[in-house]
Amino acid sequence: QLEEFGGGLVQPGGSLRLSCEVSRGALDYYSIGWFRQAQGKEREGITCITTSDRATYYTDSVKGRFTISRDNAKNTVYLQMNNLEPEDTAVYYCAASGAFDYCVDYGPTDSWGQGTQVTVSS
Repeated sequence: QLEEFGGGLVQPGGSLRLSCEVSRGALDYYSIGWFRQAQGKEREGITCITTSDRATYYTDSVKGRFTISRDNAKNTVYLQMNNLEPEDTAVYYCAASGAFDYCVDYGPTDSWGQGTQVTVSS
C-alpha cells in the first residue's frame, strides 16, 4: 500500500517535496517509481529508485531538477522537485514493483498510490 503527500500549488521556479509512504518493510523488497499524468496526456515514469543498490534513474525532462531518495527507517520515498515549470503540472503517483528491472522500463507495477496534484502557476 502506498500513499502520496505534499502536492499543491507553487509558482514557476519554486520547489515542492512529495512523499510516498509505503507499508512497513516494503522498501526492503520493492523498487519505487514516481509517475505523472498531465491532463490529456498519458502517464509517464519520471524517476525511480531501486531496492537493492538504491540506484536512481531520471527521465530527461526532470534530470537536474528532481531528486528521488528513500528512508527505509521511515518507510518513505521522497521526490524533491526544484525549479518547477508550468509543464510539470500533473497528478503525481508513486508505484512499487518487485520486478528486477523495474527502474529500466517501469514494468510491471505491483501497486499504485492514489496520486497527488501538483500545479505550477503564477
